[in-house]
Amino acid sequence: MPLTNPWLTGPTPDGVLERSSLEERILQLLSTQNLAVVATVNRDGSPSATPVRYYSLGFEIFYSSWDASVKSRNLRRDPRVSAGIVAPYVGLASSRGVQLFGTARTLAPGDASEYWEAFRWQSDYAERGRAVSEPPTDPLTVITPERILYTDHWLRRSGHAPRQTWRPLDGSPAERVE
Repeated sequence: MPLTNPWLTGPTPDGVLERSSLEERILQLLSTQNLAVVATVNRDGSPSATPVRYYSLGFEIFYSSWDASVKSRNLRRDPRVSAGIVAPYVGLASSRGVQLFGTARTLAPGDASEYWEAFRWQSDYAERGRAVSEPPTDPLTVITPERILYTDHWLRRSGHAPRQTWRPLDGSPAERVE
């Protein structure tokens, strides 16, 4: 039987992408997807994973949520968070996604203006029969990654490891890339 992707056979390469290439790939993925599974920590220490529609600015992702939701309550108690984002999967060659590990903070509407500018809330409002002339009053939760694990099996074609790790340069939360 012929192999459609023979480069997937054999040992897994271990090459490391240049930082600029890795960042470009992460930003492209964050900008072209809109569904993340956000994992928080319940009071008893067990995980709670919830799908959310997100938007991104640089390496941060953000979403709106009710303050009474389980994920919001969990984050007020423990801001540690993980989020998984994947591109559509049709086989190993298409396996591509990110896992963000970091902290979350919830911003009141008045404190989140730069994020609301990037949030396409008008379509949500129209779908729910709300006036698009009235600005949002919901809080926004922003996830700032301290580490991003990028997976892309297509990297194997060029001798790079299919999993690459990104961290901020100075150890601080994610720097903004414009």
